[in-house]
Amino acid sequence: MSNKALSWIILIALSLVWGSSFILMKQGLRAFSSDEVAGLRIVIASAFMLPFLIKHYNKLSVRKNLKGLLLMGVFGNLIPAFLFTKAETQISSSLTGMLNALTPLFTIIIGVLVYKNAVARNKWLGVFIGFMGAVALILFNESNEQSKNVLYCLLVAAATLCYAISVNGIKVYLQEVNSLTATVWSFTLIGPVAAIYLFGFTDVIDHAQHHPEALSSLGYISILAIVGSALSVVIYNTLIKMSGTVFAASCTYLIPIVAIGWGLLDGELVNFYQILSVLIIIAGIWMINAPKKV
Repeated sequence: MSNKALSWIILIALSLVWGSSFILMKQGLRAFSSDEVAGLRIVIASAFMLPFLIKHYNKLSVRKNLKGLLLMGVFGNLIPAFLFTKAETQISSSLTGMLNALTPLFTIIIGVLVYKNAVARNKWLGVFIGFMGAVALILFNESNEQSKNVLYCLLVAAATLCYAISVNGIKVYLQEVNSLTATVWSFTLIGPVAAIYLFGFTDVIDHAQHHPEALSSLGYISILAIVGSALSVVIYNTLIKMSGTVFAASCTYLIPIVAIGWGLLDGELVNFYQILSVLIIIAGIWMINAPKKV
């Protein structure tokens, strides 16, 4: 199989996995609180990656790469896990998936403000267009409690900002580090923190033992943790090495479509103006990823 064909297969698979993450969170919330879903996601992913630590234990200097590993672990996984699940207690999984498209917009802004990256004018126009689409997406919703809806949409925006911090941190501090090694160590660092909070400050054990949907919810969370958090990070980094960042960034176009599809199948409402707003965001992302001025 050619690299091009394999790249397309990986791209579609990743888009399906990440686009399905939002409905998996929703299913996890049937039996567990938002904090419990987030904590379980990180703990299960960390436990899954633990055996790999034996092989990758001496493959990098943790002290030397600590900044990058913490940015990847805390901002790329730990904080967003809690923000996304909290948001989904009040807004739909499809809307959450649509707002996730803000990530590349924040990535550009963080790169410029913190790391002094040079950005062409058309990319700034793309950022502006994308944010206008996001504002429209938040305003054109089905909720009768507009202020509450906006507040929880902002939680999703904060999560995408965290992703942007992580992406820039990985690029700057972990450029030469093997993707699997970095993933293993980042989860090793945040796993104990999530476990202490999960088992020390939530009712996860009680819910696991007594809620009638606990087993099915735990299954969905496990898929989310292992496939959506642990394996997909490694695979995405592999895709970047195979086909470059622009091709890999195409995931951003497909993830909202998958999220909308799952939402519709689950009976969620998606109106015409929300679809139009997503298309505006995607247009902004396209301008950001365009190799030349457009």
